[in-house]
Amino acid sequence: MQEGEAAMASLAEVRVDEAEPVENESQARPEELRLLEALLFASSEPLDTATLAKRMPEGVDVKAALAQLQAEYASRGVNLVRVANKWTFRTAGDLAWLMTRESTETRRLSRAAIEVLAIIAYHQPVTRAEIEEIRGVVTSKGTLDVLLETGWIKPRGRRKTPGRPLTFGTTEDFLSQFTLEQLGDLPGLEELKGTGLLDSRLPTGFSVPTPSDDPALREDEDPLEPGDDLDLALAPAVEPETPEGGDEGGSEG
Repeated sequence: MQEGEAAMASLAEVRVDEAEPVENESQARPEELRLLEALLFASSEPLDTATLAKRMPEGVDVKAALAQLQAEYASRGVNLVRVANKWTFRTAGDLAWLMTRESTETRRLSRAAIEVLAIIAYHQPVTRAEIEEIRGVVTSKGTLDVLLETGWIKPRGRRKTPGRPLTFGTTEDFLSQFTLEQLGDLPGLEELKGTGLLDSRLPTGFSVPTPSDDPALREDEDPLEPGDDLDLALAPAVEPETPEGGDEGGSEG
């Protein structure tokens, strides 16, 4: 009986010894990582570094902690990503197919809408007339309406020119939708050529503008007035679009 009790005691000691490394490993993980996890998982929207820093103990290097947390989650089912300079957890890209049945089916943007969105992204702040000048066709009200409804573009201000037309720019939802950290991550001229989206034989002097993330109004913009976000003063729908010069072009849709 005494031999059995001794064996049990010895086994208990072994089990305690085996458990200690796990406990020590847990204690070795910085507490700030647990705090960041809790804040990011509990938040319904991405959080910027300044917001996170306010909730952390004094002296914590939030940027370094976020980098460490991002590395820890790099190979997991969810990843810590930065979108529009804010941090959030997202399903790992290679597991996106798991959520296919849960996602909402959406309409594909028309070619006209994609062109207008690209022009706004690269040329913002830009007015409807400037969009039409770049495209060479009249832009119908419906095209801008669709992009406004997606939340990917928004009115920025009013140009200081006759008629004071609205200027448009992209939103944080645009960056989130296309998984961009900043507008500067949009592909440049060489990247567009490499993917076949631009002809390698381009006109002399052709260039792709460098988009700006600066939300501040430019010198040629006035602030929006009450009601500007609702009364967009767009022209009536045009069908079909007509290229400058009279030949028929593609239609909006």
